[in-house]
Amino acid sequence: MLIIIQTALEAGFLYAPIALALFLSFSILDIADMTTDGAFVLGGAVSAVCCVAGHPVLALPAAMLAAAAAGFITAFLQTRLGVPSILAGIVTNIGLYSINLMVMGTSNLSLFQMETIYTMARASGFAGSWYKLAVTALAVVLVAALLVLFLGTRLGLSIRATGDNADMVRASSIDPTFTITVGLCVANAMTGLSGAMVAQYNTYADVNSGTGMVVLALAALVIGETLIGKGSMLRRAVGVLAGSVIYRFIYAAALRANVPADYMKLVSAVIVGVAIAAPTVRKWAAFQMQKRRAAARKGGR
Repeated sequence: MLIIIQTALEAGFLYAPIALALFLSFSILDIADMTTDGAFVLGGAVSAVCCVAGHPVLALPAAMLAAAAAGFITAFLQTRLGVPSILAGIVTNIGLYSINLMVMGTSNLSLFQMETIYTMARASGFAGSWYKLAVTALAVVLVAALLVLFLGTRLGLSIRATGDNADMVRASSIDPTFTITVGLCVANAMTGLSGAMVAQYNTYADVNSGTGMVVLALAALVIGETLIGKGSMLRRAVGVLAGSVIYRFIYAAALRANVPADYMKLVSAVIVGVAIAAPTVRKWAAFQMQKRRAAARKGGR
């Protein structure tokens, strides 16, 4: 049981940066960024190549920079060429498939017996048997803290305002093209970080590993917002992290219940559907409760 908890926590933190990225692009900027799947693989590909070259630590910022460049392309298509946000992300995502193959030189790059941030932590005796969780959690918490601080700066407030009302931002002499570009670059950088850590954690990078990441991240985002609610940036960021971990616990519970491997995609789809529909169902339930109370008060007169 302890191993299951540990694995779920590790997976939750490994994929949490994607949920944070979606929080920035979808919740803050109100942009459906479909670059996520390709940027995740790009981060893993760059990380794997760097590990093969003997630079596992530098692999993380390198992966973030590469993924940020992908976000820049999406932003350029959207803001400069007038491509709708969803289509811009799809176009970039399609192109990234070939780029990822070029980066790795193959569809699957193994890191078996290569030095990674996790083998380094194990060799140093850091955090004992929980070294993978400790390393991942430290990186993700640091990124989440930096994101919260960034959104409190003047540029961060401009990005938040752009998502609320781009016309008002433009009237305030703030260029929404710049804020959207920065926002998408930062969001995809976090996605690239997740891909980089996952590649080193799994000891391989696969060109198809990013399939469905945007949907799973959306589920984690919705779970966090549903359970913790909206409020300050810190509270919302904590909710995103919690949502990612909770999603992985639900997934682990399904595995614990001996659900066949062929059905796990269906389980994921159900989790995602329930998570996305939860706010609407909760509003409907609250409305029905109000109706019953109103009818009860009316009948008591």
